[in-house]
Amino acid sequence: MKIDLSLLCDAATVDPSGKLNVLGVFDRIHAREFPARHGRLCLVLRLETRAIDAGERVAEIRLVTPGGEDLVRLDGKIQIGPASGDMVSRIPQVLNLDGIVFPEAGTYRFEIAVDGEPMATVPLILSPAPTQRDGVPHVGPEGMPPIFFAPGGPAEA
Repeated sequence: MKIDLSLLCDAATVDPSGKLNVLGVFDRIHAREFPARHGRLCLVLRLETRAIDAGERVAEIRLVTPGGEDLVRLDGKIQIGPASGDMVSRIPQVLNLDGIVFPEAGTYRFEIAVDGEPMATVPLILSPAPTQRDGVPHVGPEGMPPIFFAPGGPAEA
């Protein structure tokens, strides 16, 4: 078993046919002040499994602070159905995480493990909002305006 896709985004769904729909992929959040509350983020994972992986697995997802402490921890069980022969199954997972409060700027990371084995790490950079120049926000990468949130998150911005 492995994780062949892991990312953060604004929204994601899995349709009845199993197709994964992802909107607004990001790896950085700008905040006007800290602690900063983010309204919603989605952690998207796709498990790639084979017949040998069938059975119940224990999953652990941790959001780790820049200082190495757990900010969020989710533990659960995954039931992997049998795949036929050498067939590969890809199982999309969408976790909606609402109202996470980030205490400080820095690089956070989601660490994903299955049966105690590290499978993926997804970094998330929290940084102070760029300063304004002449009343205009500083431009972000590729000329795009930066994304930043008020202390209450996007729902309260």
